[in-house]
Amino acid sequence: MALTIGIDVGGTKIAAGVVDSDGVIHRMVRRTTPAYDARGVEAVIAELVGELARTHPVEAVGIGAAGFVASDRGTVLFAPNLAWRNEPLGVVVEGACGLPTVVENDGNAAAWGETRFGAGRGGHTVVALTVGTGIGGGIVVDGVLHRGRFGVAAEFGHLNVEPHGRRCGCGNHGCWERYASGRALVREAQDLASVSPGYAADLLARAGGYANDITGHHVTAAARQGDAAALECFQVIGSWLGHGMADIAAFFDPDVLIIGGGVCEAGELLRAPAAAAFENRLTGRSHRPVAEVRLAELGANVGIVGAADLAREHVLGLAHDGSRASGGVQCPIS
Repeated sequence: MALTIGIDVGGTKIAAGVVDSDGVIHRMVRRTTPAYDARGVEAVIAELVGELARTHPVEAVGIGAAGFVASDRGTVLFAPNLAWRNEPLGVVVEGACGLPTVVENDGNAAAWGETRFGAGRGGHTVVALTVGTGIGGGIVVDGVLHRGRFGVAAEFGHLNVEPHGRRCGCGNHGCWERYASGRALVREAQDLASVSPGYAADLLARAGGYANDITGHHVTAAARQGDAAALECFQVIGSWLGHGMADIAAFFDPDVLIIGGGVCEAGELLRAPAAAAFENRLTGRSHRPVAEVRLAELGANVGIVGAADLAREHVLGLAHDGSRASGGVQCPIS
């Protein structure tokens, strides 16, 4: 039972875990992310690896980071919420810890984890979406993680769904994540409460009477209790999510679409309207099989599990051919 370490690097915390070949986490540790200090983040990662390696016989390290990861699977080209620009993260951590290290985009790590151990098991063309502050994701086709020629495939959040629409932090307008993310859900609720305070009275009450203080947790809690305004917000965001999913289906023709990320905690409140909008918008919908829309199963630890398993596959690849793997990564299909 080979043990590897998976690390999920976020803008506020860094979580690491020892993971076995069945995707089971044996131990976890966390630290606060020094987000504006690139060397500080690397030092925290090395500290966590050292702490876990002292108590478990680990063979490799996998790091999942939000950002563009080059095809060498070691260099972070750009991380929007961290001070990394063309950062040779894999070499740095490998040198500090003495363990083979793989760096992967966090959406790819999540897609891999769900395909291997979660909602994507049994799927042959799996597209996983991570719906949180923005939208990320990953693609696994016939057991191969599709990373693209330059390592930055599956940046789904920046599909254009509304020409000349809302400005996005990427510099473009009308990106999908501006309409179908957790941040979009909050904006929808706040706008609704501002223009229709009577209709959104429950949401306002939860936020102390201030529309701008409404959070995603407020919207989810109210929707679970049947509040009409909160349910409408999920309907709007779910419709936008399904809109983009239909476009993805036109590209990849998946048999499984997975909705994960923080907003996934809402469960059917999000999945149901998204699936309905997806089927309604799907090209030739009455003349083709329709992909199954599933909720992610591995929760907040999916990045750790996926990154650890990718590191394990990397070590096996080195053992088989003596060279560092690049491009697609092979995954056994259950």
